[in-house]
Amino acid sequence: MAEERLDPWYVTGLVEGEGCFSVSFSFRKKLKVGIETRPSFSISLTRRDLPILQKVREFFGCGGIRYSRTDRTYKYEVRSVRDLEKKVLPHFAKYPLQGSKKADYEKFVTICRMVRANLHMNRGRLREIIELAYQMNPAGKRRHKKEDLLKVLGEEMV
Repeated sequence: MAEERLDPWYVTGLVEGEGCFSVSFSFRKKLKVGIETRPSFSISLTRRDLPILQKVREFFGCGGIRYSRTDRTYKYEVRSVRDLEKKVLPHFAKYPLQGSKKADYEKFVTICRMVRANLHMNRGRLREIIELAYQMNPAGKRRHKKEDLLKVLGEEMV
């Protein structure tokens, strides 16, 4: 007997509780703007729920699963902007989030579209992306301060 496919509303609920839409930034001297922009979508669960992450990966048909030593969880993660736009974002357009992650998702959609259009390679538009990204996940950990990113763009905090 074939395993059942996950219910789309279950996936949305799982993401509401255990998912994250985030955008990370890294300093890259080789890039004209000096900053690499990486949107990602992830779900973190403990080892005993690893089969659920595997089903989620099958559900979306993209992404990968890795172990995170930082918080000792397994993470299903999608980093390809193409996969985010073609597979992940349409799911949440059809089966929308209802809670606090909805606002992060909406900003994430905007950022993914901007990155897909290569607007992250323009200093002014990258500033917009940084501003939006730093409004998301207010309690989340960040590798770089917003001020440091803006300095690379030649701007100061307003």
